[in-house]
Amino acid sequence: MLEIGSVIDGKYKILNIIGKGGMSVVYLAMNEKANKQWAIKEVRKDGVQNFEVVKQGLIVETDMLKKLKHPNLPSIVDVIESEGTLLIVMDYIEGKPLSDYLVDQKAMPQEEVIEWAKQLCDVLGYLHTRKPPIIYRDMKPSNIMLKPDGNVTLIDFGTAREFKESNIEDTTCLGTQGYAAPEQFGGQGQTDARTDIYCLGATLYHLVTGHNPSEPPYEIYPIKTWDPALSSGLENIILRCTQRNPKDRYQTCAELMYDLEHYEEIDEKYIKKQKKKLGTFLLSMCCMFLFFILAVFGHVKAAAIMAEDYDGQMQLAESTEDYNKTVLAYLTAISISPGSETAYLKLIEEFTNDLAYTEEEADMVECLLIGGLERPIKELLENSKDGNMKYQGTELKSFVALDQLEKVPEEYARVCYKIGEAYWLYYDTSTEVNKKTLGSVWFKRVVNNDMAADEDKRRAKIYQNIGDFYANIAKLQYEGNDDGEYKKHWENLKELKKENDENPNQEAVTVRLYSEIISQITILSNDLKNDGIKQVELTDMLLEVKEDLENMKTNNSLVRKEINNQLTLYDTAYQSILTAYQSREEETK
Repeated sequence: MLEIGSVIDGKYKILNIIGKGGMSVVYLAMNEKANKQWAIKEVRKDGVQNFEVVKQGLIVETDMLKKLKHPNLPSIVDVIESEGTLLIVMDYIEGKPLSDYLVDQKAMPQEEVIEWAKQLCDVLGYLHTRKPPIIYRDMKPSNIMLKPDGNVTLIDFGTAREFKESNIEDTTCLGTQGYAAPEQFGGQGQTDARTDIYCLGATLYHLVTGHNPSEPPYEIYPIKTWDPALSSGLENIILRCTQRNPKDRYQTCAELMYDLEHYEEIDEKYIKKQKKKLGTFLLSMCCMFLFFILAVFGHVKAAAIMAEDYDGQMQLAESTEDYNKTVLAYLTAISISPGSETAYLKLIEEFTNDLAYTEEEADMVECLLIGGLERPIKELLENSKDGNMKYQGTELKSFVALDQLEKVPEEYARVCYKIGEAYWLYYDTSTEVNKKTLGSVWFKRVVNNDMAADEDKRRAKIYQNIGDFYANIAKLQYEGNDDGEYKKHWENLKELKKENDENPNQEAVTVRLYSEIISQITILSNDLKNDGIKQVELTDMLLEVKEDLENMKTNNSLVRKEINNQLTLYDTAYQSILTAYQSREEETK
């Protein structure tokens, strides 16, 4: 064992022991030159059978982690090998594993579990989208560290593996019984992303019920069996995650994330309530549309009636708090006057008020601008023969002149800009590349539109450049041609913030822009350093964003929650900067 007070590799001073396992000891160490604490895992030859095999496994694990950058994953910074021992230097994660809390509290609060589930789902989605995909395979409470800021970190990659399409099944049976999926125990095919989804479901079951699936009765029951007060929406999510047949589970973390973010909407009580509201609403709307159709076909006063009805629908949308009624009013207004931008912009704003832009909503907006449609419309045009469109069962006026807005270039450009922004900032997808690429399609229309407002054109070009970075950086990294790309990406982020400072956007857009800056600093500090960006430039920007977030005033609870979430990530981003730039200082010493 290492001696307390000894210095390893000339820079890591051992402070104390913080954990022991069957084959290793974990120490808390201090790099006194950098004034930063690290965790050091020691694996000694005299304490392990087949040391060389174990050593090679650990080297594979550390090599895998070195490639990963995610706020919910630890970073490996050093591996020190000698003849009789292997030392792995990694982030010191302050906090306790969730398994410790379960000993005292049994079941954890449902709302907290769901927030942790979203973070874990996001990190699994990140792992699954690596090239090649990484399958974690050992999700359980003891491998999830809860930090003082309320966020979680996934630890211990000892059983993780890279997915290989050529494999028929795994060669070894790894995982923890009770949490592990059936296919982890051999003979049922190789593990894939759906395996991790099963393990996450089993972990959520334990956290929210207090019943360990690896102990009697060794079954995962509907969670309301144990506590009727729990959400049936969450119950359905867990049951789908833990189906024995992988085909019956969520197929991707993106699918699972969507349901976690909308679990209340699949709760039985919520669905019954909405169905009752919808039935009453549709009855009244059918009567209103009957009158509307009769009125529209009047020849003498047609223009006046249409203008009046357009204004009436806009007023209705603004005055009601019913989401479906608001959306239907805006759609109706668009069907009356498809050449006017206001209803389009209001509809997009309604879709992004909850800080999300779903595939359904995106399809609906693109349906209205079908001349520029990039992908198929799903279940929106229920009667494609005559072009009639229905929303929530209510038929709208036929969209015959769908290209009318495009005939007013300046208004068309403004709508395209807002659609691109909705994709870029709010679109529900597990990969940044997809959302930025989809947004770039619409920003390109703005850039190429001579009638677009100068401000929109400038911002659209910046967004398009950032989208190109996300789309191309992986290929450039693989080819070794990424030098200078991170500096250009950073300049675009700075320019976008400058534009927003000079001409402030709506508060939700500003918060999401700041989120992007914090995320990119966290992930790319080392790459930005290598491209010549000074440390002070990153720290100044990060501090400026933090102060702006702290000073923001908002009445929107979702925006306030997002502000708080971003403020909790400040320390992680700041530490990423210190780690990146101090590592350079140490290399030169």
